[in-house]
Amino acid sequence: MHCGEFDKDLAVQKFQEYLKIKSVHPDPDYASAVTFLERYAKELRLDVKRIEVGANRREIIVMTIPGKDPSLPSILLNSHTDVVPVFLEHWKYDPWAAVKDDKRDIYGRGAQDMKCVGIQYLEAIRVLKVIRKESFQRTIHISFVPDEEINGGQLGMKLFLDTAEFKALNIGFALDEGLANPDNKYSVFYGERSPWWVRVKCHGNPGHGSRFISNTAAEKVQKVINSFLSFRSSEESRLNGDSCMFLGDVTSVNLTMLEGGVQPNVVPEEFIATFDIRIPPSVDLNAFEDKITSWCKEAGDDVTFEFLSKNKNQKTTSTKEDNPWWAAFAGVLQRRGVGIVKEIFPAATDGRFLREIGYPVIGFSPMRNTPILLHDNNEFLNEEIFLEGIEVYCELLPALANLKM
Repeated sequence: MHCGEFDKDLAVQKFQEYLKIKSVHPDPDYASAVTFLERYAKELRLDVKRIEVGANRREIIVMTIPGKDPSLPSILLNSHTDVVPVFLEHWKYDPWAAVKDDKRDIYGRGAQDMKCVGIQYLEAIRVLKVIRKESFQRTIHISFVPDEEINGGQLGMKLFLDTAEFKALNIGFALDEGLANPDNKYSVFYGERSPWWVRVKCHGNPGHGSRFISNTAAEKVQKVINSFLSFRSSEESRLNGDSCMFLGDVTSVNLTMLEGGVQPNVVPEEFIATFDIRIPPSVDLNAFEDKITSWCKEAGDDVTFEFLSKNKNQKTTSTKEDNPWWAAFAGVLQRRGVGIVKEIFPAATDGRFLREIGYPVIGFSPMRNTPILLHDNNEFLNEEIFLEGIEVYCELLPALANLKM
């Protein structure tokens, strides 16, 4: 089922309007985003609810199309409203102006991550529900959540899952964000790496900067850093040495913070190194923690570590043909004649919280022939690719919402 003719100018206008809302950290304009989305829902004649979560009373918007059989598990289409900060001096256009250039590239923070997907959901629903007046066997929910880009979704989607409103949604299958693919294929994500943030404290003898003091914190932190970064190099070599591997298949390690020292002529008694580690589902997490323990032990006495974040969820969604959700999803893309690249998501999305409690989730942003620019300068999405995504959802939504099983 194809979209056929639809108001493409209106769809692009909605996309640009959404991009202009400064829902950017550290002070996102969520009020304007909520107003925009509520107005949008009413325009499409969708049921809409505002649900507050957390001490800061962040609002989640849930739009609903009731199914013919409300007892059937429903479909959840999730996206987040917030975006990451920008460095204005590195942008060719104002990131809040949603400029479309002569190549039909639409620039703006959130163009790929992930305001495009939220609008594609809604414009596909405009075609299916408003124009064609179709109905579905299963209920469809469209959720717009805050704070995905800060604290790893802990203050948005994770809190939402604990509410009575979420439990009442009766979710059977969910779609969340993916990544662009530079080639003529769609990237599809069935799981995510586990983010671990590790803080290593190295204590040693202090003293005057003019002396050769033994057993210093600096010597120990050097050994720690060497161990972590040596492992990083080996994983990078594995990735670069196998053309069948993707970033999500290996463990990435990055030194992100180094703290210590009081003044130039004093040898400090403590240095602290913080590492961002992303671990694929194929890795034994207990064995990896033992590896960290051994690195710290080898660095010397009085070297300890703590976890700032330690996600142990390694659940994935089956991409075998005997999974009817996957068969319905993949079948649509196959019928469109577009190749699928199945991957583990290299970073983290709200989808991981859903997988952790047992829901099948596919991460998917329909962007092919497009450079990956999430969080990057000059983030853009071509108008043609954006509109193609609407057509994809025009086929995906009926396939999923009418699935018999």
